[in-house]
Amino acid sequence: MNKALFLDRDGVINKEKNYLYKIEDFEFIEGVFETLKYFQDKGYLLIIITNQAGIGRGYYTEVDFQKLNNWMIKQFRLRDIVINKVYYCPYHPVYGIGKYKRQSYDRKPNPGMILRAQKDFEIDLSKSILIGDKESDIQAGIVAGVGINVIVKTGYKIDEANTNADYVVENLSNIKRQMLF
Repeated sequence: MNKALFLDRDGVINKEKNYLYKIEDFEFIEGVFETLKYFQDKGYLLIIITNQAGIGRGYYTEVDFQKLNNWMIKQFRLRDIVINKVYYCPYHPVYGIGKYKRQSYDRKPNPGMILRAQKDFEIDLSKSILIGDKESDIQAGIVAGVGINVIVKTGYKIDEANTNADYVVENLSNIKRQMLF
């Protein structure tokens, strides 16, 4: 069985910007390339799991998302980093428009995207790690059975006293040092 590093996108891989979909607005967070390369070299699959309610709200299209996604994957590939797959959820139960207004088992804090990846890649979740910037990311990891759930402070404000994360880290660059990998 495989082990995976599950990553939220906005606030973890790139700087948090509400409803980001344009390449020119995308800024990688410092340390992301080195950290992902480190975990890839340790045998982890790299899987992105991201809520994309901006699609559901009509702010941008799935084509816009795929264009940015393909560009991002290419930037990793240029550095010999393989993103094994990007799972995304375009639905929102309240603010979605048309077919996008619905509940979805994939929308974090639900574990759907993680469980799909587990099946697709034969992942041992107990040996895997999730990195997110919101409590909903952590909840998805816990419900799915991910072994280590980490919250980074590079996205949203974190209530450290009340998080369910196993670790709270300043940023991706600190993850190896703080978690003793």
